[in-house]
Order: sequence, then C-alpha cells, then structure tokens
Amino acid sequence: MYRALGLYWRLGVAAGCIALVAFLWISYSPDLMTVKYGMSQWMHHPVVVAGVVVIMAVTLATGLPSSIGLWLIAPFYPPLIATCLLTLGSVAGAFGGYQLAARTSAAWQPKGLTLKIMKTLQDRSDLLTQCALRILPGFPHAVINFAAGLSRIPLTVFLLAAAIGLSVKWAVYSSAIYGAIEAIEEGDPLQFDVLLPLLALTLLLLVGAWFKRRSRAAPKS
Repeated sequence: MYRALGLYWRLGVAAGCIALVAFLWISYSPDLMTVKYGMSQWMHHPVVVAGVVVIMAVTLATGLPSSIGLWLIAPFYPPLIATCLLTLGSVAGAFGGYQLAARTSAAWQPKGLTLKIMKTLQDRSDLLTQCALRILPGFPHAVINFAAGLSRIPLTVFLLAAAIGLSVKWAVYSSAIYGAIEAIEEGDPLQFDVLLPLLALTLLLLVGAWFKRRSRAAPKS
C-alpha cells in the first residue's frame, strides 16, 4: 500500500511540475528562434559539442538513453555535420557497449528482446542484417550492442554496420529536425525539402513497428 502511495505521490509531483512548466511557457512564451540563437552560441563551441558527443558515447555504452545528443546537435548544425557528429558518438558508444558485454558475459542472463536479437545475430550476423537492425526504429541501440558483444560476432563487421546504419538513421532525423526549424524561421512549413525527411521518418517508424511486431510473433525455436 505504501509503495502504491509513493508511486502516486511521485506521479502527482511529476504531473504538477509538467503543469507548472506548461503554465509558465504559455504565460511567458519565449520566441523559439531567440531560444535557438541563445543556445547556438554554446552549442557551436568546440568543447561543448565534444562534450555532448562524449556523453552520448558513454550513455550508449552503458545502456542509458542517448537521444539527448540528437536534440543538442540536430537543431544547431546542418544535417551533414549533425549526422557525422551523431554517428561518431553512436559508433563510439556501440564499441563501448560491445566491449562491456563481451568482457562481462559470464555475469549476464539475457532475456526478452536482448535474447531475441542475440539469436538473430547468431543466425545471421551479416552486414545487411545488422544495418537493418540499426536503421529500423524500435530496436534500442544499447540492446543491439550488448547482444552483439554477448554473441561475440566479428567486431569489424559490427562497427561497419553501426557506422552505415546509424549514419542513414541520423541523416533522416537530422534533416527532419533542422528542416522543421528552418521552416518555422521562414514561416513556410510546407516546403518539399521539409516534408520529404518527415515522410521518410514516418515510413521508417511504420516499417520498424511492423518488423518488431513480426519478430515478436515469430515462433520460438
């Protein structure tokens, strides 16, 4: 009972904080471009962007969400530069996660999605299969890294697939975010070069959801 009350209390506090932030935002709504300009002064500093890439690599290597890197880089850099920075952090994190799982494999008892990806990689660890896992949404990159390390698949192919697959995925995400912000600046959100990355992202999400449902429905061997 006390645990349930504690949970409700935390949910209530979180909801209150969200409501307060929403109220302040509506009441004193800052101009989005002013916020972007202020943050870009920091985000274009080499030390800051290097720190974001390092944090992204460390969080991904240890299994924590690394999406903060996307939101601190993609809005402030052209898609090509943002893709390179995000891919660098992600591949470094993939290498770290692989090594962490490989060196501590005796202490692991994989199950759920990790076990399914392990079986997939043990059956098919070719470049195209690994690229597909990286590109399609719905498959956490940390889980793929750990599953690859536990399966001890060839590291060279693993890193190459990570670089190719993640660069494609980050290119779509970066183009969508950067294009949307530019469209807001220009007051014309219906430009073709803005809508195209958003359509590509929607297609990726749909295919990823379908593939994930298909893998869950597959009979267990």
